[in-house]
Amino acid sequence: MKFSVFQISRRGGRDNNEDRMGYCYTRESGLFVLADGMGGHPQGEVAAQIAVQTVAAQFQRQAQPRLRDCAGFLADALLQAHRQILAHARESGLADTPRTTLVAVVLQDGCARWVHCGDSRLYMVRKGTLLVRTRDHSYRELHSASGSAMPVNRNVLFSCLGSPTQPMFDVSNPMPLQRRDRILLCSDGLWDVLDEATIVRELARQRVAGAVPALVDQALLRAGSSSDNVTALALQWDSDAADVPDAALPLPGGPGEESQFNSTIQSSELDTAADEAAQALDESAIDRSIAEINATIQRSAAARNGKH
Repeated sequence: MKFSVFQISRRGGRDNNEDRMGYCYTRESGLFVLADGMGGHPQGEVAAQIAVQTVAAQFQRQAQPRLRDCAGFLADALLQAHRQILAHARESGLADTPRTTLVAVVLQDGCARWVHCGDSRLYMVRKGTLLVRTRDHSYRELHSASGSAMPVNRNVLFSCLGSPTQPMFDVSNPMPLQRRDRILLCSDGLWDVLDEATIVRELARQRVAGAVPALVDQALLRAGSSSDNVTALALQWDSDAADVPDAALPLPGGPGEESQFNSTIQSSELDTAADEAAQALDESAIDRSIAEINATIQRSAAARNGKH
C-alpha cells in the first residue's frame, strides 16, 4: 500500500479552532479522519477530539494489520465515538451535549470506503474529474436535492455526533482506486467558500502537498475576517515517493513489522478515556446517559422560561 498525504488546519475569524483531523495506518490498511466541532453547543473541540481519537483507537485495535470488515468497522467506530461524547457529557454534568461532524475513509485492498455524518465532506477526484462527493446531512442539501425552495434553517444539520438522538450516517460502497486518485476530507470552512469546480481543479493540477495549502489559503482569503476554521486532509493513491518528498509516508515493513501501527493522532487523557469507556459502555448505560441529558436540558429550559 502506497500513498502520499498532506493535512492542514487554520483558525479563521473564530476564538478557537474546533476542527480535528489525523490519519493512521498499518502495512495493509489506512484510516483518515476529520471532525468539526459544532458551535452553539459546549466543548465542540472536545467532541471533535473524542471522535477522532475513538475512531483511531478502534482502528488500532482491529487493523491487525488489516480490517476484517471495513463497512462494519466504519459504522461501529462512528457509533462508538457518538457514545463516548454522550458519556463525556454525562460524566461532566453538562447541561447540553458537545457535538461534532465526522468523515472518515479507509484504504484497504486497493479500495476506498468511507463514512460521514454531518457536513464535513469527502471529495474523490480522478484525472481532473470529480467522481463522488458526500452529501451533507443538512436541510440545505436536502432541499437542494429535491429542488424545493430553500428553508430558513438551511444551514442546520439534522444529524451529528453527540446529539441525544441516534445519529444518521452514510457508509459508502467500496470504490476501487486507480493510480493518482486524490481524496480530500474537509470542513465546511473550505467547501462553503470555494465552489466545487475550484476544489476539483486545484486537486487535479498539483500534488496534494501543494493543493491542500492552496485551497485553505484561498478559502481564508475569500471569506476574510468572517472566515470559519478551515481544515483539509488530502491523499494521493499510489504516488511515487519523489512526487511529494515532504509528505510521502514511510510504510512499515521488515521482519516482525507486519502489524506495526503508525499515527499522527496524538495520544492524551482523552485517548485513554475513550478506549476504556468504549469497552465498558453498554446499551443500557447509553440509554441512561441520553435520559439524564434530556432531563437536564428540560430542567434548564424550564428554569430559563421561569425567568421571563
